[in-house]
Amino acid sequence: MELQELHRGRLIDHVQLVVKDLAASRRFYEAVLNALGIPVQGEGGGFFWADEFVVSAADSPAALGMLTGRNHIAFQARDRATVEAFYNAALAAGGKDNGAPGERPYHPGYYAAFVLDPDGNNIEAVYHGEAKRSAPSVHITF
Repeated sequence: MELQELHRGRLIDHVQLVVKDLAASRRFYEAVLNALGIPVQGEGGGFFWADEFVVSAADSPAALGMLTGRNHIAFQARDRATVEAFYNAALAAGGKDNGAPGERPYHPGYYAAFVLDPDGNNIEAVYHGEAKRSAPSVHITF
């Protein structure tokens, strides 16, 4: 197998989902993000966010009245137990099973779970196995 290198924090600045029921989505995402150790950090004007992830209502100024289509978003998890906690929290918060926690064939050690959020988006938590990271995250301050 040839060497695979992953770089995080350099391609995507942020992701926005536009949803039909902001309150239902907030309940769902607060539960799954809490399981991943990521706090919902703010809200205002028909949206909320956590790090680079933004969820807004169709009537928010940024949405221009249009719902986003079905998307696949994968959140990084720190270990297998966190993937399992994500999955259980998602189901308890109204998510639908789309792939129970387990190893996937994408690369050795790829352990993930998939759920559908209230709008049908395919949301994943993935642990890439034991790997050396150059830094735990990129920290940006203004």
